[in-house]
Amino acid sequence: MSAPAAVIFDLDGVLVDSEGAWNDARRELVEESGGHWRADAQRTMMGMSSVEWSRFMGEALGVPMSAEAISAAVVKRLERLYRERLPLLPGARQAVTSLASRWPLAIASSANRSIIALVLELAGLTDCFRVAVSSEEVARGKPAPDVYLAAARRIACKPASCAAVEDSANGMRAAAAAGMSVIAIPNDAFPPEDDALALADVVLSSIEALDPGVVGALGG
Repeated sequence: MSAPAAVIFDLDGVLVDSEGAWNDARRELVEESGGHWRADAQRTMMGMSSVEWSRFMGEALGVPMSAEAISAAVVKRLERLYRERLPLLPGARQAVTSLASRWPLAIASSANRSIIALVLELAGLTDCFRVAVSSEEVARGKPAPDVYLAAARRIACKPASCAAVEDSANGMRAAAAAGMSVIAIPNDAFPPEDDALALADVVLSSIEALDPGVVGALGG
């Protein structure tokens, strides 16, 4: 194959060390509302769209609120945490800016659209991305390929000519199902299963290792 024509980034766990913040915001809401938190709840919700995880919190974790109200409450808590301190991963800004000088970039994230916009604004990276797509805008969240296919369509590139940067098992499965090359940066807190990691074309230890040479070599 030829070198990728575009690069599509996941957000949570790739650019921001956010899984802990999502976990805290969701767990606090569950406990304060009288629900029942489960040890596997965060891993189960990774990759779900806001519609999917909000429904899960109501039905499986016992939050006595509508899915819309659950989503809004979690987002409000997360926005407060991010405005206090954005957990941008070391090397994320350099990786994005170096790739943006060579390829059109997009975001394909399970985060709510308002959260994506806030993270890019606080990180000073908004202008680096041509488009940003949230799973709440498509029919199915990851591991379905919908959000990646939508991002490729909006950036006017064929999915097979795109490289995806992912940290989670469901994200890797989604990108591979879309027919994209997969650059894996495994999440330390929630390591991807071996079968998902096997879908990656290249595995990096951190985003600090992601540079134009890594992307260009995918066409080698």
